[in-house]
Amino acid sequence: MKYKRIVFKVGTSSITHSDGSLSRGKIQTITRQLAALHHAGHELVLVSSGAVAAGFGALGFKKRPVKIADKQASAAVGQGLLMEEYTACLSSDGIVSAQILLNRADFADKRRYQNAAAALSVLLQRRAVPIINENDTVSVEELKIGDNDTLSAQVAAMIQADLLVLLTDIDGLYTGNPNSNPDAVRLDKIEHINHEIIAMAGGAGSANGTGGMLTKIKAATIATESGVPVYICSSLKDNALAEAAGHQADGSFFVPRAKGLRTQKQWLAFYSESRGGVYVDEGAERALSEQGKSLLMSGVVGIEGHFSRMDTVTVYSNATKQPLGKGRVLFGSAAVEDLLKSRKAKGVFIHRDDWISITPEIRLLLTEF
Repeated sequence: MKYKRIVFKVGTSSITHSDGSLSRGKIQTITRQLAALHHAGHELVLVSSGAVAAGFGALGFKKRPVKIADKQASAAVGQGLLMEEYTACLSSDGIVSAQILLNRADFADKRRYQNAAAALSVLLQRRAVPIINENDTVSVEELKIGDNDTLSAQVAAMIQADLLVLLTDIDGLYTGNPNSNPDAVRLDKIEHINHEIIAMAGGAGSANGTGGMLTKIKAATIATESGVPVYICSSLKDNALAEAAGHQADGSFFVPRAKGLRTQKQWLAFYSESRGGVYVDEGAERALSEQGKSLLMSGVVGIEGHFSRMDTVTVYSNATKQPLGKGRVLFGSAAVEDLLKSRKAKGVFIHRDDWISITPEIRLLLTEF
């Protein structure tokens, strides 16, 4: 079995009618395929949109609301209704489902991140199917992940999945908009995500993007940097999930980094908030970027911001002012300032285990999305 642990992401359009209301028939189609894959031995996670769609009608709204409070209220009602549908359908096939609601803070806080990963691990070991959504009812802008494509990639990386499948209304990434450009061709295999790929998805001022493709490229970057391959394909087929699991569907396949980031490195790269800046000399820059060593206090030439011991900071080259990476510090900013003034700065400042270099792909993720 090539892909044992698979994360599927389905969008709102995959489980709703044209009027935006929840489609029980579409949910049954999805759960039928999940059940077949589950009984075949796969470990499955479903990241599903649709809470607002499931709830707005019950609150008397004639169409999907646009105000934040209205959407949050609809999500509060709809999350239970959505889970009720998934639970009933999977239960009829003898499968236990589990609801998990996450937001950005669950990834940014290291302890919460580890706890979520541990809970998901137990659920999968016990042969349950976790169904995950963003916690829309309580998430305000600074807590929101923002889209379930990104959430699905974060979950896939967290649990070290074997495959992430992003189901959408278009069968992959095209060189242009296939709806308006007859010369647009689908990219079946993407080895590296770069500025050109982002432009094709609708970034960098391009008007080519369709099907929310830019958020899918962001998701693919997070997943592939973490060693998880990504498959973008259409959800319109009745057997879409099963075909994707067998890599038989028409779609775009993103090749993962050969040696994916470990969980600790993922957390540092993608989720840990930087509390300050540290500037280092050329010797320290070589030690970090080329020699795989820890950052010593003797290599630090300046700092900015206020941070405490074990906070995350961004480290910059003092010569070029370009970011080199992120790491957790063993001295707070006040102690560093005293050491620099005394000219007796010694010892390890950032241990190699608490360091992540910023690769070109990670730099794209931090600057383009």
